Amino acid sequence: MNGLMIGSVAKLAKVNIETMRYYERRGLVPRPLRNASNYRLYPIHTVDRVRFIKHAQELGFTLKEIMELLILRVNRSANSAEVRRRVQSKIEDIDVKIASLRAKKDSLSKLVKKCSGMRGSSPCSILASMDLAASR
Repeated sequence: MNGLMIGSVAKLAKVNIETMRYYERRGLVPRPLRNASNYRLYPIHTVDRVRFIKHAQELGFTLKEIMELLILRVNRSANSAEVRRRVQSKIEDIDVKIASLRAKKDSLSKLVKKCSGMRGSSPCSILASMDLAASR
């Protein structure tokens, strides 16, 4: 029986063994055959699949979205327009997050400008502003 044991796949794909087990439980990596000693034996192409999953995660895709991409990846008749649509949707999600982060940064920058950072008897103006905003 040929195949790679879980530690070998994890090492080649640069992930933790627990990550491999998690991907298997979530169905991202098919359950492998087991040898006579009951060790998992993964096909060599599992390494590429795990690398694909990790890269997709780094690009911001959720595991659910990655599962959908994996299905499209395996389906040779998959329409590249569908893959493009999903990636475009991810770009739009990222744009929304960037706008939200910029707004947060602007708010924090305004708070910092109001604070001298000097010790004094008055309460911190940043904390006072945050208390005021939280009570609204």
